[in-house]
Amino acid sequence: MNPAKINVNGGAIALGHPLGCTGAKLTASILREMQRRDARYGMVTMCVGGGMGAAGILERIK
Repeated sequence: MNPAKINVNGGAIALGHPLGCTGAKLTASILREMQRRDARYGMVTMCVGGGMGAAGILERIK
């Protein structure tokens, strides 16, 4: 995997857990990074508790 494309800003999913907003925090981060890099696609994965997870593929439309 290309480290320039995977978890580019580091961090952890736990950054949003204290506020109950992990998904919102990670989605906002990927949207901001997509804009900064002029990227068309981004992917975000999230823990939703109970051993489950969610993922989203985002497309930036200009």
